[in-house]
Order: sequence, then C-alpha cells, then structure tokens
Amino acid sequence: MNRNLITISDPKSPISEQYRTLRTNLEYTSLGTGLQTILVTSTFTGEGKSTTAGNLAVVYAQLGKRVLVVDCDMRRPTMHQIFRLDTKNGLSNVLAKRVTIDLAIQQTQLENLYVMTAGVIPPNPSELLSAPSFKEMLDQVQTQFDIIILDAPPVMQVADSRVIATEVDGTVLVVSCEASDRDEVVKARDQLTMTGTKILGLVLNRREYRKDRNNYYYAYQ
Repeated sequence: MNRNLITISDPKSPISEQYRTLRTNLEYTSLGTGLQTILVTSTFTGEGKSTTAGNLAVVYAQLGKRVLVVDCDMRRPTMHQIFRLDTKNGLSNVLAKRVTIDLAIQQTQLENLYVMTAGVIPPNPSELLSAPSFKEMLDQVQTQFDIIILDAPPVMQVADSRVIATEVDGTVLVVSCEASDRDEVVKARDQLTMTGTKILGLVLNRREYRKDRNNYYYAYQ
C-alpha cells in the first residue's frame, strides 16, 4: 500500500495516534444520531483530503468496523493509487449502470477495508452524482458496511462535494495550514452548510512540526 497510509506503515507514530483521535472525536460528535456515511473534502486541491480519508478508513477498519471507501473524485482520483487497486471498474461505471456495485468493490490488503475506485473518468461527474443511481448506490452499500467514507473534490472548485453532502450523515473539511486562505475556508464551510449537511469538524493538516506537536489537528465547528 501507499506510504501515505501511515496508520499502516507506522501505526505507533504520533500522526497515526491523531487519526485514531479523529475517529474517536467523530464517534463522540455523532452520539445519539448515528454516523455511517462521512464525506471528506477540502477547500482546494493539495490539502490532503484523500490521505485523510484513506487513513481514517484504516483506523476504522482496525477497530473492527467493516469499511468502504468510495472515490467520488472522478476528476482527479487517487484512491486507486493509495491502495494500489485497479480502476477499470468503479463509481462512474456503477452510476452509468455498466457494472454492478458488487463488481466495483475491491478488497484491500487490510481486513475489513474495501474500496470503490472512481472508475473510468467521465465527462460529466456532477451530473452522474446528481442522478438517482448515486443515492441508490449509497443506500445499498449502507446495508453492507458499517462505515462509508466518501472522498470528494474540493468544495471551491467544483459542485461535486455539495451534491454529495446532501446525502451523507456528516462532512469533514480538510484544511492545509500552509496554503489555505481563511476567507476561502469560511466560504467552503458556508457552502457545505447550505446543503444541510452536518459539519463534523475541521482537520488542520500540515502544521509546522514541533516536538510537542503533530502535523495534524482536529477541531470542532
């Protein structure tokens, strides 16, 4: 698997522990309401949303949960690279009704962890995500998995995440401390809030490293 999955390559590291803390915080955030479908997105590209989604999926699987990661970024997909999987059949193929959901789901090397890659890159990702087949897919996988993590494109660049946000239990926004503009982060949060999704919190990524700090931090909204 890709070196970005530090929760597998170095599970005892401080950063891995922070991903487990994120998992715990999400569980507490959702007490009494249930949390099965989680959207992970960012403001712009390069902020670490896919790495966050992948590592969050790993720590849920390590807890014994049956986990599915869905690569909803059909513009710049990365989950097939992170987990080293074939991307021939994936989400786009399912939404276009060219393959079944079961055929599009691949098992990873980690027990309990499965991935649906983005599939063949389509010309119309937003339209596919807006189609009834997306909700049908989500409804079906919820009967098969305990946790579904959806990795989606940046909020401020395309409409895809805002479309997906209407169908999930909550959203995590990944923010780069090195590159993110505060005003743009606020705009991204507001756009997600307008969809009616529950903002579960922010992941502040790529902080300046110090001995008493990690490169990652979770914050409530």
